[in-house]
Order: sequence, then structure tokens, then C-alpha cells
Amino acid sequence: MSGAYVWNLRDVDGTQVAAVGGKGANLGELSRIEGIRVPAGFCVTTDAFRRVMAQAPSLDDRLDQLSRLDPEDTEGVRALSAEIRRTIEGIAVPGELASAITGALAELGEDAACAVRSSATAEDLPTASFAGQHDTYLNVVGPAAVLEHVSRCWASLFTERAVVYRRRNGIDHRTVHIAVVVQRMVFPQASGILFTADPVTGNRKVATVDAGFGLGEALVSGLVNPDVFRVRGDEVVERTIAAEHRALHALPAGGTREVAVEPRRRDQPVLTDAQAVRLVRIGRRIEARFGRPQDIEWCLVDGDFVIVQSRPITTLFPVPVREGGDGENHVYVSVGHGQMMTDPMKPLGLSMWRLTAMVPMHEAGGRLFVDVAPRLAAPASRAGLLDVIGRGDPLTRDALETVLERDGFVPSFPDTAPGGPPVGGGPDPTETDPAVVAELIARSEASVAALERDIAAKSGPALFDFLSEAFEEHKRVIADPLNIRAIMVAMEATWWLNDRLQEWLGEKNAADTLTLSAPGNVTSEMGLALLDVADVIRPHAEVVAFLQGVEDDDFLDELAGLAGGAEARDAIEAYLDRYGMRCVGEIDITRPRWRERPATLVPVILDNVRNIEPGAAARRFEEGRQKAREKAEEVLARLRELPDGDRKADETQRMIDQVRAFIGYREYPKYGIVSRYFCYKQALLKEAERLVRAGVLSAGEDVFYLTFQEFQHASRTHQVDDRLIQRRKDAFRSYHALTPPRVLTSDGEAVTGAYRRDDVPAGALVGLPVSAGVVEGRARVVLDMAQADLETGDILVTAFTDPSWSPLFVGITGLVTEVGGLMTHGAVIAREYGLPTVVGVDGATRLIRDGQRIRVHATDGYVEILS
Repeated sequence: MSGAYVWNLRDVDGTQVAAVGGKGANLGELSRIEGIRVPAGFCVTTDAFRRVMAQAPSLDDRLDQLSRLDPEDTEGVRALSAEIRRTIEGIAVPGELASAITGALAELGEDAACAVRSSATAEDLPTASFAGQHDTYLNVVGPAAVLEHVSRCWASLFTERAVVYRRRNGIDHRTVHIAVVVQRMVFPQASGILFTADPVTGNRKVATVDAGFGLGEALVSGLVNPDVFRVRGDEVVERTIAAEHRALHALPAGGTREVAVEPRRRDQPVLTDAQAVRLVRIGRRIEARFGRPQDIEWCLVDGDFVIVQSRPITTLFPVPVREGGDGENHVYVSVGHGQMMTDPMKPLGLSMWRLTAMVPMHEAGGRLFVDVAPRLAAPASRAGLLDVIGRGDPLTRDALETVLERDGFVPSFPDTAPGGPPVGGGPDPTETDPAVVAELIARSEASVAALERDIAAKSGPALFDFLSEAFEEHKRVIADPLNIRAIMVAMEATWWLNDRLQEWLGEKNAADTLTLSAPGNVTSEMGLALLDVADVIRPHAEVVAFLQGVEDDDFLDELAGLAGGAEARDAIEAYLDRYGMRCVGEIDITRPRWRERPATLVPVILDNVRNIEPGAAARRFEEGRQKAREKAEEVLARLRELPDGDRKADETQRMIDQVRAFIGYREYPKYGIVSRYFCYKQALLKEAERLVRAGVLSAGEDVFYLTFQEFQHASRTHQVDDRLIQRRKDAFRSYHALTPPRVLTSDGEAVTGAYRRDDVPAGALVGLPVSAGVVEGRARVVLDMAQADLETGDILVTAFTDPSWSPLFVGITGLVTEVGGLMTHGAVIAREYGLPTVVGVDGATRLIRDGQRIRVHATDGYVEILS
């Protein structure tokens, strides 16, 4: 080291990101790995950057302005960031800092050609790569040129792309500083990028080498096409040679130029297979040092590899970590896709769901997965699993079948248990008495009431002991054979009706109409009940005007002073008493419930006031029931005209009775779960506030970043690791950038699945039909229920819909989601409302623009974009 401003790379390690930035820290760590060649150089530290920034006080005001700009305000961001860059580049480098830089440069050789690279404190990190966001300059010659390009690197902290990237990742501009790495330039015969995991599939056992002639900057910048080698183990398993090679070469006086490669070399690969394999071995050593897959920039100089950068591959979805690592192959199925909540969950939410789940679950990227490899290994259980999954989500089934096609990945073992569906069992579902629904609901209500009564007085370690017992009761209620049979009756009857009526009558998805307005569905009742709330509010203009300005959650207390306000408040309070434990993403206990944030419901209530006529709830329910009755009479009459028609009609009547009696109960177990969750949460937040008062926690919601077990330990010991909480917050923020796959293997491969259909028009978006009909209208792409602004006739397009979205269903004419299955909550409610719906449309919120006109073919399962 030579003071606060310049550090030799040999003195830097991975712990010094705050001083030398992510790139500098990684290069310092690389230089410590035996046998890894890294060009000599030094870091101009973040202290130097802060020194320069202090010479321009006016930058404070501009940074304030920048922080207030919407990242979508392209022109504003471009203009202000350019102004900040010009100011920084215009600041003269202070004398003592310039002397420190030129002194370190002299050790490399004053006239040595250098690479000058930006190294920000928020780049090349496990949670944010910032790859390509800041500037790099190659073949910089002479002290004056180096100083000039150091200033340019400082200014590149405020490139438009870096500013927007920070805002979208929730990173404050003032918390990020920039160092500069200056290294002796290398002049390679070839260079490129090594990914130690396949960047497309995520497979950790397949490395990808991109290689081009000359300097690697041409390849990194996309100026040239590389040769591509895919390497598994010590073997190149795939090789793609670029049709034409160009290269970026250094000029003697500094700078670079693009040149064509001599014709005699165009048919030769940039690397031999042996060189590609040798490079991957080096990459594996680097990966082991950093503990995660790496994106490595390399150069080939005189037959030897030189490493000029390594950063984590932040776009890969993490692989679940198994304690001890059993070395076996595993196949993980996403829990979030089944629960219609693919957002990341906070640690407390993850651990609570795992503690109350009926099967072991594994965590990765803030999401939960179930390992189905054991079921896939046994032929009979495999068939049952694929059948049930395929009926619900064909994409997941196809992804599993893709994995099964890989020779030897999932071994085949003899069956140790009977085949069939993975859940259910017991007597023939057709023999189940519909009266069990009332009995099951009564049991659940009694269990929740006992929980509310008994948990009230618990605190401290006693609370956690009580909750551990409550979780067992929670699982007992879910696992009750009668409960599972009642759910399976509804599903089996739905499948039976769809299969048989298509076979006998050519009717597609007949159950969609036969289930309209089925009784006892707590989720569809929730949507209709909000229409009744709107009916109470609609006549009172003063209340409506007041609600249009609501921003805070304390608005209910203010309603009483308005004309009609007391009635409005009572109606909303009654709704919250019944449904206030619900919210978007409700499987995550840390998500704010409607009772906690009632303002979330106000936009939906106002949409109902504006778009829906009085008395709509009862009228719509009755209309649906009538349509279902008429459809039943129609299909039964048509069946009786067929050969053996009386038998077919009698069987169909029994199944219609079954589905009408049980499909509504399909939604109740989830309602019971979230009711219990709200009890748990209220008690845990009281305990968190106790720890805040004791000075153990800074804020009550910090416990959301602890697991249940860690929270229990904090309650007992009054000790919390604040650094752990901060790391968890940073990680949670980074998880939002990851897209969870439906299926993930233990090799890290994300398998998406495909519909493999040829019966849809060219250009149509394919999905799964779950509620029949054809509807055309304006697409409203909504990612946040609280931001919904819907008009009559709109088609809602969103990523997923859990039960909390059902109040929106009453005001739209169609629904398209990226995630979903035949028996997921959104599909069940869509059928009960008669809402044409296609789910599982991959990329729908990206491919369909808000305001476009679309046609939803919900009987055949595809969406056409009309304008």
C-alpha cells in the first residue's frame, strides 16, 4: 500500500470492497490463488474518489435531483447524469493524489501500456454484478493519459445505464463509490469469457467458453462473434465456430482498432479443445475460491492463460443447499407456481411455511421447492405424479419428462408403494358424503378459535414453545384424511366431467360452466362481498370523494365524520373482520395483511363503485347458478340420446352433484391456513416489539429477516446479529431480479417445459385453458393489485393471482396469467365467476403491452394480440 489513495493489487483481498470496489477486490483475491496469472497493477481507492467529489459541493444538489427522478424518465436521467459526468471529469486531480498515481505507475513502467478499469463498490458482487455499467479503457499510455482516464472512470459511476440500474435495484446513489484499477496491459493472441456454469440453462456442470482473436473487449462489447465451446468435465461436448472472425488490436501509440483476421486463420478455431478444457480447469479453481459460479475474462498470451477479471454470475437461479450434500441427483419442483406466488419470500416467511408444510421443502433464491426425485425413481409413483401435475400444469409435467429423458439422471428403482395420485386415497371419492364439508369447516373454525384464545397470553420463550405445538395442530388439520378426500372429490369430479363429456359429446371444458356459482366458496364470496361494500358506499358522494384521496391506512377513523361515513366504515370493518387476514402473496407471513393495510382495498372498492351496478353480487351469483343448472340439464338430455345413454347420464349426474357439493370447499383449507397465519403473525410482532423496547432490535420488522429458529434464539438470549439481518435484506432485494423455474435440477439446470402444440394460430401466445369462453378487450397489465385501474370490459394480464386477487375478477371480462394450473385458486374462482381465463402464458406481462387489444381464446388456451 502507498497511503489512503493507491494500493498495490498484491495487498488487496476480497474483504476490501469498500476501499477498492468489487472488481479490485476480486482481482486482488485472484492474485492470491497459486498458479493463477493476473497482470500487475494497483487500485486508486474510493478515498481518492471521495476526495475529488468533495471539491465540487454543487454535486450534492444534483445527486438529490437524481434520486428524485423516475428511472423511466429517460430524458431526465440522461441529461442530469451527463451533467454530473462532465462536472467530475472537469475536476483537476489534486497534486498529492496525482503524485501517488504516477508513483505507482512508475513501478509498472511510466510508458507502459495500461488497462484502466472502473471498480464500483456495488459491482461484481454476489447480489449485483453491474456488468458493463461502468467504463474500461485499454492500451492507455503515459501518466497524463492514465490520469485523464482515471477521471473518466470516476465519472462513469453516473452513466445513464448505471444510474437506472441502481434505482431499479434499490441502491442509493450516495452509498456507492468508485475505485479505479490500473494494470499493465497484456496483448493476447486470443481472449474471451469463461462461464463456469451454463449461462442459459444454469447447469453448473457445463462450462461455456467464448473465444475470439485479439483483445477481449470486442467480444464483451458484442462487436464480434466468438467461437463457443461447451465443456463438461474434461471433454468438449459441443463446439460452434464463428463463420467470420474479426479482432480488436492495440495500436502502438495507444487505443485500439478493429481488424479482419487473416483469411488463412478463419477456418481454424480460436482455441484447441485441449486449451478450452485447460481453461475450464482454471475456472473451476477460481469458482472454488469464490464459492459460486463465475464469469471470467481471460487472455491467451504465448500459450498461457492470464485472468483479467472474475465476477459472480448473478443471473443464475441458486441451487437448494442440502446439509452435508448427499451427492445424489435431485429434481426440484417450484412450490410458488403451485401456490400462485412466485415472488421471493423473506426468511421468516420461508421458515414458517416449511415448518407448517406437509412435505419437506428446500429453499433457494427466496423460494421453496419440493424434491420429487424419489417419486420419479419409482415407475408407479412416477406415473401418478406426472398425471396429477400434468392435469394442473402441463409445463411442469413437460419439464419433468425432459429431465427423465436424460439417461441416468433419475435412476429407476422398484416400486415400494402402490402407484396412483400423490395425495388423496381412502374410499372411492364418489361415496363421500357432502355433509363432510360442513363438518370440516366447523373443525377448522374451532381450531382457529382455540388458537386465538390460547396464544393471546403467550410471550417470550413460552410463545415459541406454544407455536411449535400449534404447528403440529396446523399440520394435523391439513392432513386430516377427510379434508384431503373432500379436496380430491372436487378435483376428480372436475377431471371426470371434462374427460367424459369431451369423449361422449365433444364438449370442451364442460366443468367450467357446471361449476358456476358453486355454493360455499369462501374466495369467490370474498370478491362478491366487496361488491356489497361498494353498494353501501356508492350513494354517499362525500365518502366516495374522500376515498379517492386516501393514501394512509388510518382512513377508517376519519370516515365517521362524513355523511354516510359511519355506514361505510362499518361495511369495510365487517369485510376486514371476515377477510382481513388475506393479502397478495399470503403464503409469506411477513406480507402486510389487509387488516394491517386496509388502504390496499380502496382502489378496488372505487372501481366497483364506478363500474358495477347496485345489487350485482346477488344477481351475478344467481345468474351463474342458473347457467350451471341449464348446462346440466342440456348435457344430461344429450347423453340420454346416446347408446347406453341412461347409464352415462346417471354417472354424469352423480359427478355434477359431487362437483357442486365439493368444489367450493377447494378454497377453504387455504382460508383456514391464512387465518392461523394471521394469529401467528400478530403474536410474533408483539414479541418483536418487546425486543425493540429491550434494545435488541432496531425495528420490529427486522425479525422478518430471521428464521423462526433464529427469532426464538433472539427471544431467549436477547442477542441478534445486525450484520446478518443486513445481509439478508441485501439478498432478499437481489432475489427480485431472479425468475424461479418450474423445475430445477441439482446440477442447477432450470427446465421450463413447453406446450408442444400445433393447433394455435401463428404468433398466438399459448397457455392452459382453465375457464372457457372467448373474449376480446383492452389488456390491462397489472403487477400490483393496489395499482389496478380497471374499466368494464378490461382483460386483466398479470404474473399470478392468488386468492387475494379475486375481488378484481368481478370487474373484468377476461384473465391472462403467466403462472397457474387447472386447479389453482385463480382458476377455480375464474370458473365460478364464468370468467374466460388462460393461465401459464409464459412472459405474458412482457409480451402484452398495457392498453393493447387482445382476444382470449379460453376454451382452446391461447391469446391473440390484435393491436
